[in-house]
Amino acid sequence: MKNILTLLVATFFLCSVCQADGTLPGPYDETANAGADVAAALSAAKADKKDVLLIFGANWCKDCLELDRALKGQSASLMQKKFVVVKINVGQFDRNLDLASEFGNPIKKGIPAAVLLHADRSVIYATRGGELADARHMGEQGIYDFFNKITDQHNHGQ
Repeated sequence: MKNILTLLVATFFLCSVCQADGTLPGPYDETANAGADVAAALSAAKADKKDVLLIFGANWCKDCLELDRALKGQSASLMQKKFVVVKINVGQFDRNLDLASEFGNPIKKGIPAAVLLHADRSVIYATRGGELADARHMGEQGIYDFFNKITDQHNHGQ
């Protein structure tokens, strides 16, 4: 009886966080207007004297979910201090491909992929070799080190 009650409580909890279509919400908003989100981020970055970090991914991608978790963990203070972050849903590699193409197609070798922009929309850095596509094995420290390194390179003009 105790196991049945536990299962019912867990089911109720999961259903309470489901979206209207019955799916669990993910970090990549499948209904977002990514172009408008990027424009808003560029405007905010200019006002806050930050750069924009675009993260291309999808809710079905385990590495994308791991990257998102890591960005909320050890890397959270770095993200908040340095970047305006925009998560861009690529669906099944059939969504927002125009944005990916505009920034050098960082998703070509896998997702998640990242593009770092100045507030004027110019590219500072883009993952073009699948650098984050194995985020599950990078761990929080590896992900923090990756973003810290590209931030340091940018700050030192490399």
